[in-house]
Amino acid sequence: MQITFAPPASVEAGALVLGVFADGVLSNAAAAVDRRSKGALARALKAAPKFKGGRDETLALYGIDGTGADQIVLFGLGKPEELDAVRLQRAGGAVAALLNQNRIEAAVAQLEGIVLPGQGAGAAAAEFAFGARLRAWRFERYRTKEKPEAKPTLKGLTVQTGDAAAAKKAFGRADAVAQGVFLTRELVSEPANVLTPESFATRVRKELEDLGVEVEVLGEKQMRKLGMGALLGVGQGSAQESQLVVLQWKGAGGKRKNDAPVAFVGKGVTFDTGGISLKPGQGMWDMKWDMGGAGVVAGLFKALALRKARVNAVGVLGLVENMPSGEAQRPGDIVTSMSGQTIEVWNTDAEGRLVLADALWYTQDRFKPKAMVNLATLTGAVVVALGTEHAGLFSNDDGLADKLLAAGKAVEEKLWRLPLGDAYDKQIDSDIADMKNITGSRDAGSIIGGQFLQRFVNGVPWAHLDIAGTTWSSKDSPTVPKGATAFGVRLLDRFVADNHEG
Repeated sequence: MQITFAPPASVEAGALVLGVFADGVLSNAAAAVDRRSKGALARALKAAPKFKGGRDETLALYGIDGTGADQIVLFGLGKPEELDAVRLQRAGGAVAALLNQNRIEAAVAQLEGIVLPGQGAGAAAAEFAFGARLRAWRFERYRTKEKPEAKPTLKGLTVQTGDAAAAKKAFGRADAVAQGVFLTRELVSEPANVLTPESFATRVRKELEDLGVEVEVLGEKQMRKLGMGALLGVGQGSAQESQLVVLQWKGAGGKRKNDAPVAFVGKGVTFDTGGISLKPGQGMWDMKWDMGGAGVVAGLFKALALRKARVNAVGVLGLVENMPSGEAQRPGDIVTSMSGQTIEVWNTDAEGRLVLADALWYTQDRFKPKAMVNLATLTGAVVVALGTEHAGLFSNDDGLADKLLAAGKAVEEKLWRLPLGDAYDKQIDSDIADMKNITGSRDAGSIIGGQFLQRFVNGVPWAHLDIAGTTWSSKDSPTVPKGATAFGVRLLDRFVADNHEG
């Protein structure tokens, strides 16, 4: 879908998109259309009991004379004093979904009079367009017999605003983030027979190197020399070779050129059978997206590179496949991590923390980052605790946690902080090694996972985001079609922009 910005003008065909505030209060552009149509919009609103101008509401109208459009689409904005960027994004996404549903190929959205406080009309138009862009994405690679009526039709959206130049500039940055989101969604959507650790690494190199990201790939031989027994143990049952992908974006200039980087570490289990501790067959097909954390880091770096972020950042992706075989890791095995700490593996399905143990230690040891954030579809327990509305946040640093919470709230990728503490930490002590990877109890499962990871951060300010409940969605939302969500890309891009760019 092509998105363009233009000053206010008349509409000759296609769909005309107009905003309505709470209680049916027309925006400036909608009021102008209402006057030209001799009150037709106002009458239609009175006759539409389910449309009140609330958040995410849409309404299609037909046969409205004096507009020049084949169809009018109204979208709700809620109360004017509550208007913000997220609400406009949601409106844009809801409109894009309705236009495709109604088989519309071209539409014009008139946003005259819709302004974000302190930012102007251009910013409002850009946010609306950003939401439409996010919702219009679709994973189509393996569709071969789809009926024409099932395919999306919307090819062009023109957003008219009083400051088209500012809108275009603001959208350029937003669209860079959208491209990062789309890379993550694509990676997470791929089946595991296509996205292996090696093909994942190759795809990341292809996507990012030409954008200026330094990409380094470590194979098993190199990781073995580094002593990464925890990560390598997870992948030893698979015919696919494990990989460690290292990304570096050196965007800080001037006096900040040599600043310590901020680091992002992703769990990348391209398929998780559970290993010898085999998962139930029902639902196992979902385990193709157990690499969601690594997918988010890859997408984040695409966004940072495309928008030329003024920051030094490091990304580390631990890529493995967890399979049962005659060579697979067994429950009761003891592995030695890169840190030198030994781990008794009570359950081979608690594998993500083993991958991250070495990836985190490697990151802090090599790059000495100012802060580390890891992402992982780590535990089913976090889904039990938080459902799909929030990801779990664990941290050893209150300031870092607060910044992540604020970033998540700003982009509507919500986090909920859960505790860490000595009482939980003691539960993973082992009788015959330094620690075990589970406790043997279902209690506080997501906390135990976070507590385990904390043993490998070496005192660096660190946060763990457990995104098991938010990586994949079974239903549409205004800016996220069902399937891979890319939860975390927008959050971390905002976190970087607000806290680490000069």
